[in-house]
Amino acid sequence: MADQPTQNKPMYYPWHHFVLLPAALILAGYGVRRYLDVAGNDDETSRLWFTVMALAIVGLGTLVMMRQHYALQLQDRLIRLEVRQRYFEITGQSLRPLEAQLQLSQILALRFAGDDELPGLVQAAIREKLSSKDIQARIQHFQFDHLRV
Repeated sequence: MADQPTQNKPMYYPWHHFVLLPAALILAGYGVRRYLDVAGNDDETSRLWFTVMALAIVGLGTLVMMRQHYALQLQDRLIRLEVRQRYFEITGQSLRPLEAQLQLSQILALRFAGDDELPGLVQAAIREKLSSKDIQARIQHFQFDHLRV
């Protein structure tokens, strides 16, 4: 049987997409509607619905921000893999033994280095404990990353 071409199916995290997000949307909408019904009253009911509405909106905002956080973590992971691959292609050696001595911020800064500068900057970052700003200051030929979110 011939191999079927893989299809790009959307990935869903069921708890996020089908439980938490819809519940937060419903609660925020209902909380806003109920609060608007009692707004201006200075009683316990209006304060209760204001609190429900505020908590629901904050919760909804948190869920939306989590999506951005997931994307940024994934990009950091991909950059780490990209720097590993480039280092191996340039030197023929694995970067993994040296990674334990590098911080993520240093690896993220190293991605901007040109191929001729990368091995030397990796060694300098480890030896001199360079900050990400110091690493970027030493880069002569930047490879800009215009695809970062």
